[in-house]
Amino acid sequence: MISITRRRFLGTSAAVAGAVALSSGKAAAAESPANKVVLALIGAGGRGSALLAGFSTVPGVEFKYICDVDTARGTSSLQLLEKALGRAPQRVGDMRQIFDDKDVHGVIIATPDHWHALATVWACQAGKDVYVEKNASYSIWEGRKMIDAARKYKRIVQCGLQNRSAPYANTARQYLASGKLGKVVHVKVYNMNPGGAFKAQPDSQSPATLDWDKWIGPAAMVPYNVSRHRDWYSWYDYCGGELGNDGSHQLDLARNVLGDPPPPKHVHSAAGNYAYGTKRQTPEFQEVTYEFDDFVMTCSSGTFPSYLRKSNNEERNGSKFPLWSMNCERIEIYGTKQLMYVGRHGVGWQVMEGEGKVVAEEKGVHPDKYHQPNFIDCIRSRKLPNADVEIAHGAALLAHMGNIAYRCGNLRVEFDPATERFVNCDAANALVRQPMREKYRIPDEV
Repeated sequence: MISITRRRFLGTSAAVAGAVALSSGKAAAAESPANKVVLALIGAGGRGSALLAGFSTVPGVEFKYICDVDTARGTSSLQLLEKALGRAPQRVGDMRQIFDDKDVHGVIIATPDHWHALATVWACQAGKDVYVEKNASYSIWEGRKMIDAARKYKRIVQCGLQNRSAPYANTARQYLASGKLGKVVHVKVYNMNPGGAFKAQPDSQSPATLDWDKWIGPAAMVPYNVSRHRDWYSWYDYCGGELGNDGSHQLDLARNVLGDPPPPKHVHSAAGNYAYGTKRQTPEFQEVTYEFDDFVMTCSSGTFPSYLRKSNNEERNGSKFPLWSMNCERIEIYGTKQLMYVGRHGVGWQVMEGEGKVVAEEKGVHPDKYHQPNFIDCIRSRKLPNADVEIAHGAALLAHMGNIAYRCGNLRVEFDPATERFVNCDAANALVRQPMREKYRIPDEV
């Protein structure tokens, strides 16, 4: 096991690259810890590395395992950790080794999206609490199964929607609730990330170090392709594209600030590979319109505008506000009296009136420092976390609905929140629950 400071971790290991260990299994639940919390990381890529570093700074947290299906990835980081500290987390290639260990209290799941739900269900069945990265689920049906498993097995399931733990998000929500902005009529969510043309690669032999079958997991088996493996955000087979990637952060933050409204009744999506005309599955640009009862929200999502940029470290740590018009991840909330800008990941919010006069504002700091300890606190207290799986399901729904409308032919679809299905649209309902391979299947009854 290992417990280290963030500075020491980053000084010895800049990144832990990897995929995910994939398998099933059940074990008796570990007892709720009074102090020490033992974790395992499943999926040690770029985000997994950051989570390992962040959670290691939380008092009383130790990592016992790092799970990866590619034996070539993460090796150098583990060697550096062992050299610096004399010990390192145990490397495994099978989830069942983690689930069978009664000493492990929780798992951190940082895999591609198509593995989030199944890994979460298996972990809950094994008596482990779960921190699962965004987008919480790969499909609407899977999201509901994650909720069912968390409730049935009385597990804590926190999603990596860090803005749910940001103090400034709560004050923005309070400002809207006060009525000062007036009646909200229109919300614009931006997810216009810089990017470039998708470069398709031919199928090839899988690397000898990689278990391709396990990486594919629930998805349909196809020959190895480096484009799928390294650029899986371009494939609906493994995720919801950019809308489900960074877009899930902004969609959830907007929902939070707006007071978590019920799902929209109608959704329309227009999208396509307009910028570069590449052959990627997920679109280079997508515009989604969500029709709520008394306001409209749009989400502009893409990977082509090099002139827009994400918030920098100064902006995410409260030193200054961004130039909103050139920020690719902003939210604009239009009331009848005022306009509010909201930024994710610590950027904060500003309210403006005519001629750009700022009448209210609050800066923030990156909320990982609150969000990760919240998960550990909830492992101990058994209280619902800030981004509980049911809250995360609400954000995932928006991404899934937008993608389904596009994949059905840029349709305007009607959604029934009671059944979580679409009204009179067989094509849309066919995408509510997508097929899973037999040995990697979530059962109807979790």
